[in-house]
Amino acid sequence: MSDTGDLLTSMTDRLLANALDDATLRGAAEGIWPQRAWDALVEQGLPVALVQGEAGFGLTPMEGLDLIRLLGRRAVPLPLAETMIANAVLADAGLPPAEGVVALVADDPGVTLVERDGDWHATGVAERVAWGRHATTLLIGKGDRVGVMSAGFRTIAEGCNLASMPRDKMALDGLVTVGRSAGSSLLESAALARALAMAGALEMLVGMTVAYVTERHQFGKPLSANQAVQHSLARLAGEAAAASAAADLAAQAYASASEHLAVAVAAARSRIGEAVGTATGIAHQLHGAIGFTQEHRLHRFTTALWSWRDEFGSAAWWTRRLGAAALTRPATAYWPLITSV
Repeated sequence: MSDTGDLLTSMTDRLLANALDDATLRGAAEGIWPQRAWDALVEQGLPVALVQGEAGFGLTPMEGLDLIRLLGRRAVPLPLAETMIANAVLADAGLPPAEGVVALVADDPGVTLVERDGDWHATGVAERVAWGRHATTLLIGKGDRVGVMSAGFRTIAEGCNLASMPRDKMALDGLVTVGRSAGSSLLESAALARALAMAGALEMLVGMTVAYVTERHQFGKPLSANQAVQHSLARLAGEAAAASAAADLAAQAYASASEHLAVAVAAARSRIGEAVGTATGIAHQLHGAIGFTQEHRLHRFTTALWSWRDEFGSAAWWTRRLGAAALTRPATAYWPLITSV
């Protein structure tokens, strides 16, 4: 990472620590929009951190993606990752960056993009749109086509995921500006963002759990001195490391515009989905009942992980896609497929 990337990551981490205090996080869980934190992130220019060229922030793609991993490490209750990805996709399609909060509608079967009399229209109902109620812009993806919608959408039912982050049902009926992405599809880009966030959250899970079993004593010894606990910690760290490696692989494929990006994203989402199930179980087992309480921060990360695992394609969906990609190739091409991503 360059000095600029290191500095921005460090600055962003400090900004998040200050802006997302306990009171703000409790308010966000109750549906209160953390405006001060959002304004601070916008002022730092982060919504365009993944955009390359003059309209961007001057970061490499990998440095921009590292910021999304950082957002996962703090389980940030804001749609910054979605807005960063949206602006990168828009730039790739030759469209200007969006103003304000962007919500993503990626390959939703309930939404159609149709051309009538020379204009493009988006119609239908989108399910579980992340941060939809706060969006000033919708970015709609259908394969390699993307449509930008700044009016003609509304929330018809508010909902939330397990981590109490908004996931809303939205009605769409209006004009869109359409372009074509030359690189990854909106679905692949959004799925990569979730993979990176999950990898970051899993890293935090390891740190929290190690700290807890080291500080907690039983029968005059720290829990970490117990051999069974050590074995569980090793499994937890192994799952987090595997998730991190899978996320790195997909991020590198994105940054290099690899022709294998779709396979890399599918592999990452499949492996990280498995890691989430194992790692969250171990973390809660080692924390005991306290990890489920509102007073302890563990539940913020585990509920976020369980939610992110099923967004922009579930682990099972991406595993099937990975299997389908393997089956389209002859037997002799299987090993090159999984080693050349």
